Amino acid sequence: MAERYSSFERGGRRWLWQRITAAFLVVVLAFHFFLLHFVNHADEVTFAASQARMETLTYFSLMILFLVTATFHGVNGVYNALVNQGLEGTKLSVVKWTLVVASAVLIIQGVRTALAWSGGIPL
Repeated sequence: MAERYSSFERGGRRWLWQRITAAFLVVVLAFHFFLLHFVNHADEVTFAASQARMETLTYFSLMILFLVTATFHGVNGVYNALVNQGLEGTKLSVVKWTLVVASAVLIIQGVRTALAWSGGIPL
């Protein structure tokens, strides 16, 4: 019988957060798909309408949470895939910190873009 192998520690938080973020992303992606493909068809989506959505605190907050969640989920998945492939030691540490810095840059730029798109902090 095949041996089970995973970089996630049994009972560890990274495993749990990977599942929680996956569930959240499925719900948010379903919301996004419904909103932009059924409520508003793709050819009807305009910059002005998107900006108007971003001006509401609920939508703005959801998009920021989506950005942070998707970034964590993706980076955590890549990191654990590399651990599963046998990466360790200094190389793993370099990859880990590269992913941390890239994540921070992505989140900072995403928040800056969202703030610009919303016209500042939504009320």
